[in-house]
Parts: sequence; C-alpha cells; structure tokens
Amino acid sequence: MLNYANLFFLCIAGFLAAFVDSIAGGGGLISVPAFLIAGFNPHYALGTNKFAATTASFTSSLKFAKSGKVNFKVLKFIIPFTLVGAALGVKTVLLIDQQFLYPLVMVMVLFVGIYSLFSKTIGLDNKFEKITPTNITLGILLGFSIGFYDGFFGPGTGSFLIFGLIHIFKFDFTNASGNAKFLNFISNITSLVMFAIEGKIQYLYGIPIALFMIVGAQLGTKAALAKGSKLIKPIFVTMSLGVAIKMLINML
Repeated sequence: MLNYANLFFLCIAGFLAAFVDSIAGGGGLISVPAFLIAGFNPHYALGTNKFAATTASFTSSLKFAKSGKVNFKVLKFIIPFTLVGAALGVKTVLLIDQQFLYPLVMVMVLFVGIYSLFSKTIGLDNKFEKITPTNITLGILLGFSIGFYDGFFGPGTGSFLIFGLIHIFKFDFTNASGNAKFLNFISNITSLVMFAIEGKIQYLYGIPIALFMIVGAQLGTKAALAKGSKLIKPIFVTMSLGVAIKMLINML
C-alpha cells in the first residue's frame, strides 16, 4: 500500500540526490537516509534506492559519454572487476552487519574531502597521457575494491572513485566524474540485479522515484559539463565532508 506523503518526500529527495550525485558523487547521503526516515527496512532501503539510483546513473553516464568525458580505453580493463566486486559486495551485505565499517570509512571519506579542500591544483587540469601497466593495475584494484564497497555499503563511493581516478590517471574533475559515473553505473546495475534476485526492492516506490532521479541526473550532468571542475570540486569536497559528518552522527 502506497503512502503518498512518503512517496512525495522520497521523490523530492531522489531528485536532489541524483542532481548532486551526477556532479560529484555522494547522492546516497541524501537518498538512503530518506528511505530510512520513510520507514524502510535497511535492506529494502538499499535495494529500492539502488533500483532508482541505477536509472539516474545510466542517464548521467550516457550524457558524460556523449560529451567525450568517458575514456573507454581505460574502463574496458576496469569494468569486469568492478562488476565482480559489486556482486560479491551485495552477497556479503545480506549476511553481515555493516556497522563495523563505519569508523574506517568515515576516516577515509574525511581524508578525501580535507585533502581535496586544501590541495590547490588537484583535479583542475586534465594531465592524462597514456595507459601504462602501473595505472591499469591500480585502476583494476580501485574498480574491484570500490565495486565491492558499493555493493556492500555505499556511502562515499563517488568520492572514492573520483579521488582515485584523479590520482591514478591524472584526470581533471570533469573527466574523473564522467569515468567514475560510468563505473558507478556498472556497480549499481550489478548490485540492482542481486537485490532484485533477493526480493529486496519495492517497485511501487522505486519506479516513480526513479523518474524524478532521471530528471535530477540530467540537470546535474548538464551543469557539470557546462561549469567543469570549478563547479565539481567544491561540491565534491562538500559531499565528501557531508558523508563523513553524517556517518559520525550515526555512530554517536
């Protein structure tokens, strides 16, 4: 039975989450707590959110790809490992309590946000030159580990991917966001299939929320492509610090 007040609240939260997420990641900071506030059981909150967020992620990925901000020569090596990592992550989350991860992840996300805030040059220029065995190996490790983490837990996935891609491949924020969004779509669609198999999605809520998320993702990606790194960096820092603060509040 639909609760229309909850549905309206979740659609607005979904729109805002997708708008922010398509620019700099961190949309789960808005959408997952919204599902929990609306009274969703944690596993259904993760599953239904993943369903709606995957549609937005696809929309955003497609727009970044059409604008030439996705490097498929790099991603073809990383995508299979991201997929496997995400599948293993979902299988694990359905068996294990997530709470033990909070302190570690909070510190990591906090580091990413503070480092990016005080680094004057990080991600402002695209210095990617070529594919090397070293950067591909590091990229594969990043894709697998973040894929697993996204399937298992989620908060900060976009921040970790963007930060990792900037440091491994020397992308600027715009190109890092485009490639991160595509990898995030891979982990999202994999996780979605796994949650669907386990029956952890409420489609009556998920479908209308997904429509609002698609609109949010379209507008967010358009803003990111128009304004570039000057827009993405401050939102990236804000969302990274926001994720860390939200996790600290949950711990306390």
